[in-house]
Amino acid sequence: MIPPEIYVPLPSVKHIRMTEDPRHIHISDYNYPLPDERIAKFPLPVRDQSKLLIYRHGDISEDIFTSLPHYLGKGDLMVFNNTKVIQARLHFRKETGALIEVFCLEPIEPNDYALNFQQTEHAAWLCMIGNLKKWKEGTLHRELNVKGRPLTLTATRGECHGTSHRVDFRWDNTEVTFADILEMFGELPIPPYLNRATEESDKETYQTVYSKIKGSVAAPTAGLHFTDRVLAELDRAGIEREELTLHVGAGTFRPVKSEEIEGHEMHIEYISVPRQTLQRLIDHGGQAIAVGTTSVRTLESLYHIGAALIRHPEAEDDDLHVRQWQPYEPTAPEDTDIDAVTALQAVADYLDRNGLEALHTGTQIIIAPGYRYRIVKAMVTNFHQPQSTLLLLVSAFIGDNWRCIYRYALEHGFRFLSYGDSSLLIP
Repeated sequence: MIPPEIYVPLPSVKHIRMTEDPRHIHISDYNYPLPDERIAKFPLPVRDQSKLLIYRHGDISEDIFTSLPHYLGKGDLMVFNNTKVIQARLHFRKETGALIEVFCLEPIEPNDYALNFQQTEHAAWLCMIGNLKKWKEGTLHRELNVKGRPLTLTATRGECHGTSHRVDFRWDNTEVTFADILEMFGELPIPPYLNRATEESDKETYQTVYSKIKGSVAAPTAGLHFTDRVLAELDRAGIEREELTLHVGAGTFRPVKSEEIEGHEMHIEYISVPRQTLQRLIDHGGQAIAVGTTSVRTLESLYHIGAALIRHPEAEDDDLHVRQWQPYEPTAPEDTDIDAVTALQAVADYLDRNGLEALHTGTQIIIAPGYRYRIVKAMVTNFHQPQSTLLLLVSAFIGDNWRCIYRYALEHGFRFLSYGDSSLLIP
């Protein structure tokens, strides 16, 4: 292990609830200079050889990612997001020669991911459309060859939903599923800030080694550093692991364009948490180390779902999704004595009452300074874009010390964003 290099001692930051309304935070206060050359365009040849910045109780040091288990305690619970990135971009060419890109964001009909991928004739998705002005009407066609047989795939544009549209896909081979079509003819949607085309290598490097459940249009990038070697070392160190699912939407790349974050709308993202994971969280006192901001958002959403169930035991499935500003409302659970274990138990009891093996719902949660963390006690995360909601999430966790962390990373050769290096944050 590389001896830690202590940078600047900083005062310990606790989870303090601010009185300022987070809706009026100015996103310009969360800016920093990020030269293009510091953005990692490709991953390292060996994932776990990336650099690891450690922020622990106010001190900053650095190491190699393979040393991560040394900074965690025996019996700690790490929670991973096992979502898998789908090849969500489909390309069609009109008879005029215009190239139309259809970027599948989330399923509409059926709206369950697994069922949609199993469709054999028709599937409808909410999509972003590239070169929209060239597709004002009509049906797009693409001739494909699947499993040795010809197939015609069509796309028909439907109603507009904000900046996206409904698109109905149909094909004339009942032996082919929509998952087959995406897998064989879709393109992996790497982040736009990489400013390059998707390469064949991205199909492997832009997936975590533990990805399982198809549905994301972006990788949970903190997990890209983990290898089977690191996971085995965590097990040997007595660090426990659990998984949940949050399908990352394209909104993760959406910049905050409003002056105050009140004007930024978070997209709903699908989450799934097994009953077993809830029990492990309860057994660990409602405390966990989150791998990535997607796991952070899911874990913290569980608290608010549980608190809502305590206040409204009769709540139905549709009532459980977490609204963007729900944690900050005057009746929010931060104003009550509901602890994390009690909230998690309420979710577990809800599943038991309804004979469910997992919680399936959605979250729009925005975590910004002023938020009180309930379940996440530490996190592994990459270095995020300036003026992004992910940087707000980090600031809510460690306060203004994020500035010292990012300054250290810029001055010490760390690589930024999706394919970049990582950090372990322990307030």
